[in-house]
Amino acid sequence: MGSDVDTAPLVGRADTLAALRSALLDDVAPGRTAAVFLTGESGVGKTRLLAEVSDRLRDAGALVLTGSCLDIGDASPLHPLRQALRRFDAELTEARTTSAVRGLLQVFDEETPGPDGAGALLERVSRGLHVVAAGRPLVLVLDDLQWVDRSTRQLLLYLLAGLGDLQLSVLAAIRAEALQGAHPLRRVLTELRRLRSVRVVDLAPLDRAGTDELAAAIVGAPLPPDAADQMWQRSGGNPFVVEELARDLRDGRDGLSDTLREVFLARVDALPQHAHAVVHAVAAGVEPVEHWLLAQVVRLPEEELIEAVRAAVAHRLLVGADDGYRLRHRLVAEVLAHELLPIERASLHRRYAEALTSATAELHQARLAHHWRLAGEPGRALPAAMAAAREAERLYGYAEAHRHWSAALQLAAAPAVDPTDADRPAPVEVDRAELLEHAAETAHHCGEHARALTLLEELAEEPAAPTACALHIRRARYLAAAGRSATAEAEYRRALAATDCTPRERASAAAHLAELLLHLGRYAEAGDQARDALQLAAVVDGTTSEVVLASAALGYSEAFLEDPDGGLAVMRQALEAAERSGRPEDVACAYLHLAELLTGPLNILEEGVVVARRGAERVAELGLGRTWETRLLAIATNGLFRVGQWAEAEKVVAAALRHRPSGADAVELLLARCRLSVGYGDIAASDRDLEAVATMLAGGGARHVLPMLILRAGLAMWQGRHDLARQAVQRGLTESRSDDVIVLATLAWHGLRAEAEAYASRTVEVDPTAVRRLREVVDRVAGKSEKAGAPVRYVADGFLALCDAEISRLEDGRGDPDLWARSATEWDRRNHPYPAAYSRLRQAEALLGRRVRVATAGKLLRQAYQMAQGLGAVPLSSEIRTVAGRARVALEEPPVAARPVPRPRAATPAGPAVDELAALTAREREVLAAVAEGLTNKEIGQRLFISERTIGVHVSHIFDKLQVRTRVQASAIFLRNRPD
Repeated sequence: MGSDVDTAPLVGRADTLAALRSALLDDVAPGRTAAVFLTGESGVGKTRLLAEVSDRLRDAGALVLTGSCLDIGDASPLHPLRQALRRFDAELTEARTTSAVRGLLQVFDEETPGPDGAGALLERVSRGLHVVAAGRPLVLVLDDLQWVDRSTRQLLLYLLAGLGDLQLSVLAAIRAEALQGAHPLRRVLTELRRLRSVRVVDLAPLDRAGTDELAAAIVGAPLPPDAADQMWQRSGGNPFVVEELARDLRDGRDGLSDTLREVFLARVDALPQHAHAVVHAVAAGVEPVEHWLLAQVVRLPEEELIEAVRAAVAHRLLVGADDGYRLRHRLVAEVLAHELLPIERASLHRRYAEALTSATAELHQARLAHHWRLAGEPGRALPAAMAAAREAERLYGYAEAHRHWSAALQLAAAPAVDPTDADRPAPVEVDRAELLEHAAETAHHCGEHARALTLLEELAEEPAAPTACALHIRRARYLAAAGRSATAEAEYRRALAATDCTPRERASAAAHLAELLLHLGRYAEAGDQARDALQLAAVVDGTTSEVVLASAALGYSEAFLEDPDGGLAVMRQALEAAERSGRPEDVACAYLHLAELLTGPLNILEEGVVVARRGAERVAELGLGRTWETRLLAIATNGLFRVGQWAEAEKVVAAALRHRPSGADAVELLLARCRLSVGYGDIAASDRDLEAVATMLAGGGARHVLPMLILRAGLAMWQGRHDLARQAVQRGLTESRSDDVIVLATLAWHGLRAEAEAYASRTVEVDPTAVRRLREVVDRVAGKSEKAGAPVRYVADGFLALCDAEISRLEDGRGDPDLWARSATEWDRRNHPYPAAYSRLRQAEALLGRRVRVATAGKLLRQAYQMAQGLGAVPLSSEIRTVAGRARVALEEPPVAARPVPRPRAATPAGPAVDELAALTAREREVLAAVAEGLTNKEIGQRLFISERTIGVHVSHIFDKLQVRTRVQASAIFLRNRPD
């Protein structure tokens, strides 16, 4: 917010203002998000533009919250939002809104976060903003985003994902010159530039005409040609420099150097004495400098201080705002930093530190540490740095915590003070090994794995270092996270061989090594190592986590090595052990791995869905609803999608998203929902979900990139954009480091399908290089799947059949009907109706292209159409109708029992009656009929020639679909709906 004397006109920005208002308000639909990141060099006018846009948005009825990031880089997490809310609270008069704002502020001041950790904090902030907005469009305006803390960056990514119904826009300004090297915002902005809902606007300096106009407005008359040329050459169109030089020219200050340093120094030298001191004090402070803090630093009577501040504002060196004072341009601080003697600078920082220490309000530990350090008082800075680190850890701000722990290490290593100096406190006794441990672990948590390894090496040299075994385990964890798997494996083996390894550490090392081997695809070794880990854990108390971890590796290993029953038995034992321990995360992990095993390698989809949903209910009881429950429900959604129960899958994912998850949990659910939207042909919903996923992956999340690209390719093909589908697949092949043969086979199928579709439609030329590369992937998948266990080979063979059939389309333009018939049979056996229907469509198309077996082709089209209609697959149904229309094949409507349950998002016309059993499959109806007769599961199994366990799965599924709890309730529904 500018001061009252800030009367310089805004020149050359009219189009930018209109575009920003439109992008942030007019073009944002309810429940949607948008963002504009304004970048440019210092002084180009970003802050002024933010203020102008904010005023226009407020006039249009939007709620605008404005905040700024601190320039020391280690502020408290979520500082800009705290600042914006406090400023807004000071302006409020309505009691209800005031209460909402203060309630949200209280979230930041709680002693401990909720049980769901940082994700819960972000969700509570999002919910609080929704209450504060009270139905109005909300615009979050952030200045100096280049100094943003990690927690605020995570909040922005979370809010921009658009999981809620809050109409939110973000406008942020970033110094372009600050984004150098490995600045974390560089990668984020690179990813965000790809999204339609996010714009990155590079604010350029004024052109020659704009520079002349601005200078003329300040001077009061057009500049002579020579003066105008000189202004343009000296300023380069930078509005700030133009204003400063134009005022010098207007006020007759000739002979000034044409450098910014001389401009700023001349302006400071012209200040009254007290104003001069105020500017120097603000330059040494952490902006914004609150009025009470400035008063204690400059030590002037109140009236004289106000007069001095007013003079500095009038000379356009300071900007006054509700939250304190800032230099109009931070370059002033860089100029003034060389004008004070070292003792003068230290004295200013000491005054800041003493004032902050004596404050009765919230103690700003990060700022306190900053000032004590620059005051030359490492002994006093150290406790503040450690307190700031712990505060950041409490809020899961690991990047900020790591910076504070690193600062504490430097302060602890500072030279000792003279013990005879009575004015200095006694040195603080700290355990350097403890500081190194905290610094290394927080570096690992915030993704700085190389830094974590370096700190770990320093820790190993300390006298109080952990044991060699403990160091090996920690080093292996960091190495594995850094992608150095071979070295990590060696470290785990060193830990197991260490003579000082405790039984607990040995069990932990063995369990982690088993997991690492599993990720490396060495399933036999993983199984052997997991067995060793379980034996070691069996004789040590408190190793439930190790048991669950090892059991996951063992279960997957045995499943891949053709012993699915053995893998299931181990996973069920792990679940029983977790339930006995009662530790919520162990129970959740056991359920998760069991559900993944069933829906993954074993391909027992219906039982896997039941386990996932049952596990979701269990972990919700344990208080883990927002994290583990949502992940389990994502597994259930994907399983339901594959078996063709799309309407039920949509209900599950909608229920999970009500938790408003964050991070990887949100990504899993959005990808699951996007699969449904792509299948349904809902292009707008698919785009929204993919953009949300891309936003949340802007800061990482590589394991989700391939599923996202596969969905992007599938959506592009339904849109007829085969070139975009090809790009997505090729990017996936380039970025993929996955050994998952099923994911690779799926990606290859999409790529070959895109080339075949392009060939058939003649929209783009077939890319021979892409086809060759895809065929190599198919061969690689075929070779790898031959060495995998039967369940994995079983699923991979289905996708390989699709790939072979797509290749036949590329070879003759029509496709081999026998290959498509084999693909349809493969997917019928796997109970995957969508690829089965697609294969029948292509088989019929191939027969019609050869003008043979036309009757068979018609039958295939009708079967495919019935299956597609039953799913609700609109694009597939449309393509089937197109082929049938060309061949003059009459398509029959599917029977009532096979029609899909109406999707919740669509309006359903009222009807005379509703078939409450419509969601059940034919087999489930048979089971329910037997349940209604009063038969037990064993008796039903004997009647239907199905195992008792499978009957139990069907019964659980029936209960879920009918939303009942007992057999009596289910029987009542059956009797009420059975045919006469």
